[in-house]
Amino acid sequence: MLQVQRIFDDSQQRFGAEKIRIILAENGICVGKKRIRQIMRELDLTSIRENAKSNYRSRQEYLNQEFSVTRPNEIWASDITYFKIKGYAVYLCVIIDLFSRKVIGYRVSRKCSTHLVTATFKDTFQARGNPTDLTFHNDRGGQYTSDTFFKLLQQRGVKQSFSRSGRPCDNAVAETFFASFKREEAYRRDYSSEVNFRKSVDEYIRFYNEQRPHQTLAYKSPVRFEELYGQKKTQACEKTCV
Repeated sequence: MLQVQRIFDDSQQRFGAEKIRIILAENGICVGKKRIRQIMRELDLTSIRENAKSNYRSRQEYLNQEFSVTRPNEIWASDITYFKIKGYAVYLCVIIDLFSRKVIGYRVSRKCSTHLVTATFKDTFQARGNPTDLTFHNDRGGQYTSDTFFKLLQQRGVKQSFSRSGRPCDNAVAETFFASFKREEAYRRDYSSEVNFRKSVDEYIRFYNEQRPHQTLAYKSPVRFEELYGQKKTQACEKTCV
């Protein structure tokens, strides 16, 4: 199953059962096309079809840089960046709540695959209490436009929003986070291993969420901003109940 997932991800979700069977055979692994189809169904892997472009256009929405939100878990933004360590790339996927600018989910991987995005989303969705009325904003990378990820969002009742073509600023919050991470942390380090990079990511995101003041948040940290929102909501409820 892992081999099928790897080949599917490496193909940018382009390969169906027959092409995966051929690649497995070339590597000395004989598996029938029927069995591969079964594995793909179990993993919820769907290759890109000829009508993928029209399907993509029919479902896309745009935030148009309208990042103003009124509550947590209303709009999340996500993106992937990479950093080279000893000649190879490692990829960092983050999910940010646009209300508080808090990094609410992240994952580091050596592969820029659909699995990186889906795993990060699943962990984050559960950690945030399976929120409702949520919009997920991302760029047009193959990991985000894949049928696998789209179906995952549908299953969770989440709407998907895309950056417009040639308009990276539409995902400015995620891009700004990556710029801050590289400028304030990654470019200042000489990583000797992936383990060191992962530790650096953990420490910086903790700092970013808990200590770093944000101008857009009246110079509060993301964690503090969410705490204040929770306090105001509780106080408003108490007044209503009295």
